[in-house]
Amino acid sequence: MQRRGLPIPLSIAFIVSIALTACGLAPEYSRPTVDGLAGYKEEGPWRLATGELREPEKWWRVFADPALDALVEQLIVDNQNVKLAEAQYKAAHAALNSARAGLFPTLGASAAASRSGSGTAASGSAASTSTVSTAYTLSAQAAWEIDLWGRVRGGVDAAGAKLQASEGVVGAVRLSAVALLAQSYFQLRAADAQQRLLTRTLAAYQRFLELTRNRRDAGVASSLDVAQAETQLNATRGQLADVQLLRAQTEHAIATLIGQPPSALSIPEARDAAALPPVPPAPTLVPAVALESRYDIYSAERQMAAANAQIGVARAAYFPALDLSADGGYRRSQLANLLSAPARFWSLGPTLALTLFDGGARSAAVSQAEAVYEQAVASYRQTVLTAFQEIEDNLVATRRLAEESASQQAALVAAGKARAIAENQYRAGTANALNVIAAQASELNAESAVIAIWSKNMVAAVQLYKNLGGRRINASPGNSK
Repeated sequence: MQRRGLPIPLSIAFIVSIALTACGLAPEYSRPTVDGLAGYKEEGPWRLATGELREPEKWWRVFADPALDALVEQLIVDNQNVKLAEAQYKAAHAALNSARAGLFPTLGASAAASRSGSGTAASGSAASTSTVSTAYTLSAQAAWEIDLWGRVRGGVDAAGAKLQASEGVVGAVRLSAVALLAQSYFQLRAADAQQRLLTRTLAAYQRFLELTRNRRDAGVASSLDVAQAETQLNATRGQLADVQLLRAQTEHAIATLIGQPPSALSIPEARDAAALPPVPPAPTLVPAVALESRYDIYSAERQMAAANAQIGVARAAYFPALDLSADGGYRRSQLANLLSAPARFWSLGPTLALTLFDGGARSAAVSQAEAVYEQAVASYRQTVLTAFQEIEDNLVATRRLAEESASQQAALVAAGKARAIAENQYRAGTANALNVIAAQASELNAESAVIAIWSKNMVAAVQLYKNLGGRRINASPGNSK
């Protein structure tokens, strides 16, 4: 038995004509602009650069710290947030492959065997007969949705844009994790410097306490002087314990960032008096186009493109769906003669289906898709504005912290001179212990402030590299491309 649909040549011609006239219903996509972003507000040694940026580099190597380099390499491999983002990227890639599958026909095959019986009674007679029949079927099926209105292609475009957005998320998560690691590492080194300072200060305070006790025993100092020296010594011990706590917690945080339990990581304390590395100089070129290559902005823009494509998918539901199906094979009551010409059957034909009434579901779906696109646009523009704010913040931080560091270094030198003068006067008996304690505390605070400003400088430098998308901007205009 044969079931006939459209003749094969006519069906093929019909499909080709439909494919040639297929169209998409998504709005024409263009990236929204954000006004007023032609330059930077903050002044400094930098100027705008033009041209394309290079690919992201291992920007953390500008700090020239092998220990930091080793930690970053381990983070890139073992950080769990990075692994999560990479798994989400794989899922987005699979979703794209699934959407692309809709562009192709589906093929299937089946084999079946059945045995059935029925009973009949002759007219006017109580006698009955039964008929038993056997059927064997071997067939193949094919189905294909003709993408007349771009519904399938819109889904592919949306999935592709989401995959690109997911790729941007992976880069943004990795960059954020590396920046956080670098900041934590420099805070740990600042804690090391504070420990060295407080340990050295404790030794000086202990000597001063012994001197004061000796002077009291000689009758040239009072018990009040001794009590004040003891107070200063013990207060400084408390500061040292607080810094040691901060260092331990920072080390634990670094271990978590590189995917290790805190017990598995031990970063040796930097005991060199000159262990603090210099702050990298501010970039002389800060490209405005750096924003276009930031991972978060790229991801937000791709989310916009995906939302725009989904509008076309929602609009396509207003139009009929065209499916082409084909079925063919063999059917016979005897298995021995199944693969014979009389047992063949086939059918081929299109199906056009249109929803006439859905209670406003399609209209609501289109409105929802348009609202999602508006959300994506607002998110993109906010991401761009936030990016400019971050760059402006760290440009001004780079400049102002450099000025603050120079002033604080001068203050430290002056505080050291004042402390030395006060100690000499105390030994000569022309100054009391309170003057010495005040001068010593002033010098300690000044040197502690130098370390704190260095830490803030390093954090600002790391943040600026992060804001520039993990790119090292050189001083030469020719290297900005």
